[in-house]
Amino acid sequence: MSSEQMQQDKDPKRKKVTYSSQLMEVLGYERPVLSGARYEPGADLRFPGNLEATGWDFVLANIDRPEADFESKLGEMMRSSEVKGQLPEDELRDFEDTIRTTYEVARSRLEPESELRFRKSISNGKIPVNGAIGTNGTNGMNGEHNKKENGASVEAKVDAEIVYEFGGPIGTLMIMLFSHVIMYYLWLSVVHHQGNLFIPRWSDMLHIYNECAPSSEIIGVYLAFIAFQALLGGLLPGFIMKGLPIPSEGNKILEYNCNGYGAWWVTLAVVFFMEKYTSYSLSTLPEKYGQLMTVMVLFGDAMSLAIYLSGFILGVTHRMSGNHIYDFFMGSWLNPRIGDFDFKMWAEVRVSWFTLFLLTLSCFIKDLKEKEGDFSKVHPGLYVMLCAHFLYTNACVKGEECIVTTWDIFYEKWGWMLIFWNFAGVPIVYTWNSFYILEIQPELPARCGAYLLVCLLVTYYIWDTANSQKNRFRMQLKGTFKERPWYVMPQLPWGTLENPIAIRTKHGNRLLVSGWYGLSKTRKIHYLMDILFALQWGMAAGMQNFLPYFYLCFFSSFIAHRGIRDNERCAKKYGEDWDRYCSLVPYVLIPGVW
Repeated sequence: MSSEQMQQDKDPKRKKVTYSSQLMEVLGYERPVLSGARYEPGADLRFPGNLEATGWDFVLANIDRPEADFESKLGEMMRSSEVKGQLPEDELRDFEDTIRTTYEVARSRLEPESELRFRKSISNGKIPVNGAIGTNGTNGMNGEHNKKENGASVEAKVDAEIVYEFGGPIGTLMIMLFSHVIMYYLWLSVVHHQGNLFIPRWSDMLHIYNECAPSSEIIGVYLAFIAFQALLGGLLPGFIMKGLPIPSEGNKILEYNCNGYGAWWVTLAVVFFMEKYTSYSLSTLPEKYGQLMTVMVLFGDAMSLAIYLSGFILGVTHRMSGNHIYDFFMGSWLNPRIGDFDFKMWAEVRVSWFTLFLLTLSCFIKDLKEKEGDFSKVHPGLYVMLCAHFLYTNACVKGEECIVTTWDIFYEKWGWMLIFWNFAGVPIVYTWNSFYILEIQPELPARCGAYLLVCLLVTYYIWDTANSQKNRFRMQLKGTFKERPWYVMPQLPWGTLENPIAIRTKHGNRLLVSGWYGLSKTRKIHYLMDILFALQWGMAAGMQNFLPYFYLCFFSSFIAHRGIRDNERCAKKYGEDWDRYCSLVPYVLIPGVW
């Protein structure tokens, strides 16, 4: 860490925004945020000198104590080395008086006692700082506890509500069957049909049987990779981040060890070592693409079944419909863990994206070897895919702390939908274009590849900063935002909003209306960038066939469905405030269109 960063971390003014925002929530001073003004306490509630953080910490920790007990604790602190001698005598008296004034104001505003206990639980991190439970799934933030409408009860009600999605049991069964079929269809298309659409024949079934049955070697390679990633996830030190309160578990807040960035670079170092100093090479994987796909499919299905049954065995099922087909698809267990090792977070960040990048890298290395090591002859589309998948994977790990508040981690159960696509769907379907480019070598001029790279970088910038803005906004209001070290790169300009503008809801949460969301007037601008990524991946494979654009069609329909789900959930949760928010950010996905 640089000396400048160390000095910033010691600067009490730097901490003031965090602590002031927390205390203002407790005291109810904050005004509805539409002006973008910073949180500032009243003139009579400013702590003097360099004891800003100490004062806020003490008040938040002791605000529910009876007066005599509070005075006793205050006296102990004033006599401690933490305070004594840190300020001139007159400023120490001001400091002590400010704490008493804050306590008296809070007591008068937060009666009865039950509400004080609620506020204390907030300050201890058992519930978010402002009393709202969870996230709005869009850009919402935690808000002040509202006496007229308890945000926690509303959140719990929405969280526990069972609504058939994806077409219910029949729809989810069809999705599961289709997901298996499409993966083998895509493989057959490249290997036996020149990348074209085709009508399956009996001979195609024989190709699958003969060529996709996994060898013991490929099974061992995949299981070794999974075990290695689990080892890194469990042992490497990381960035400890608190998630959102879980209504179904008494608003429990889980901690996540965000060590994905370290695991990412350790993995790359191991791959480099193996390529350079051992006989094993990633370039052998494309030849066994079908075998590896089968291992991933079977592993994803087996893991889904194991986690589903474990939810019943351990008595941790949540939001169950009673239909096993639908519940298997959606999941039975919200947060499967062994100790502090969170399976859902690990699979979401590590398994899916690391596998995706390594498969694309394997295609690039094989093409390079077939072109006798001449980088200028490597297909331009593979440069686009390699750059895209590196940036995407690196972004997931460098901003891993932002993922703990996302819809998948907070709300979605870890069922077949997430598990299968983490272990098999994402690595295979998302990298199919790389495999297609390697095998088919579609026509794509080098200059077109260069244009695509430029478009990719612009799209990436908007995608990265939009995601950072909304997630860091959540963390800023919770008081959990911390800047990552300089070596966690790239940290892009405008990734953190200095003066965010939001509207406060009766539920308590805040809905962000500035940054990319305000500029584009679009609630899912980050998803639009995901769709543009899919388009660019398709274009990297040329225009000769339709199948390179299958992922674009598939992902767009999935995102549109998620946008509808999110809108319905937020409308129930926020009522008329959601209508007000939609008037300020009117478009769901495409600016000016929808």
